Amino acid sequence: MTLREQIGEQLTAAMRSGDVLRRDTLRMATNAAYNAEKRQQRPLTEEELVSVLAREVKTRRESVGAFRAGGREDLAAKEEAEIAILSEFMPQPLSDAELRSLVDEAITATGGSSPRDMGRVMGWLTPRTRGRADGKLVSTLVSDRLAAADVASRG
Repeated sequence: MTLREQIGEQLTAAMRSGDVLRRDTLRMATNAAYNAEKRQQRPLTEEELVSVLAREVKTRRESVGAFRAGGREDLAAKEEAEIAILSEFMPQPLSDAELRSLVDEAITATGGSSPRDMGRVMGWLTPRTRGRADGKLVSTLVSDRLAAADVASRG
């Protein structure tokens, strides 16, 4: 069963059970995918659909921070509930050890040795971590590893 079919089934189940939050969240995800398909003028692949969901989760994480900063815990809790619903359809997140291993593999595979190689390493790494790790965290890990490699090679 494709990811789109899973979302459709869950949407139908939420409508039948009267789960308004789940229904609305899944409708939003379906609409975001539909809009992406219209922009690209073709159906989305599974990987592209995961990217759409990852973007929606990222948007909600940013909203949680903004709502908490504004003292709106009720809205932050709603956004967190939506993140939980969307996360059910995301690939299993990478553990810290797996992510660090993948960063090391990327640096080795691309020959990265200094911060100047950041773009090349991220280009190799991004498709392998999309939807499975936070992009900012991945970028920070790569930057730290490349900086350490650069310092080690200099002295």
